[in-house]
Amino acid sequence: MTSAPGAAPAERTGRSLPPWWAVLLVAIAVAGVAFAIGRFTTFAVAPATPGTDSPEAGFARDMQVHHGQAVEMAMDIYRTTENDDVRVLAYDIATTQSAQKGEFYDWLVKWNLPQRGAPLMSWMQGWTDASGSDHEHGGGSAPASEAELMTQMGMASAADLTQLRGESGTAADCTFLRLMIRHHEGAVPMAEALLDLGSEPRALQVAESIRATQSAEIDLMTSLRAGLACTD
Repeated sequence: MTSAPGAAPAERTGRSLPPWWAVLLVAIAVAGVAFAIGRFTTFAVAPATPGTDSPEAGFARDMQVHHGQAVEMAMDIYRTTENDDVRVLAYDIATTQSAQKGEFYDWLVKWNLPQRGAPLMSWMQGWTDASGSDHEHGGGSAPASEAELMTQMGMASAADLTQLRGESGTAADCTFLRLMIRHHEGAVPMAEALLDLGSEPRALQVAESIRATQSAEIDLMTSLRAGLACTD
């Protein structure tokens, strides 16, 4: 009998959970608690509404784009992979990020702001991450193109997506994990930037949950790639 799509790997295979699955489950639990706290505190606190040029609005817009591609890639591999661990991970990414994408859309509606605004990542201009790297929009005298900004965000290119959809088996699993690691590595700094620049309580809670969950997933995907002996 086939297990339900969201079943944990241990239920599917009879094996104990790998260490990184335990870390990821804790991160997801923390994110769930943050979500619940955010919903309850919404009724008790009335913070100032973010404006269209605010870090919160920029984050909500850019993360809708970012999460949209993650869901797309996750559903592609979910339909084709024969690896239980990859399938469960893909299902979790697709469902979690679909829900967050909807919430980002809802924020902008509630704040009476347009769904599209300034160029990608412009809200992060001048922010310095923990490594000391500046995130100047465009990174030089000439503004960056949208394709260059997409690359900075860790987004997969059209060629990357074509490769993923043209592969099968372990090759496809390895490509998916490689692309999703890079994708997450683009999202984590965005979440950290909002934590430094933003002030809206619910937005900060979601940014923290993204940082925790996606950092854990990067470690998990790195472990899965090692187990699959990926060479790409």
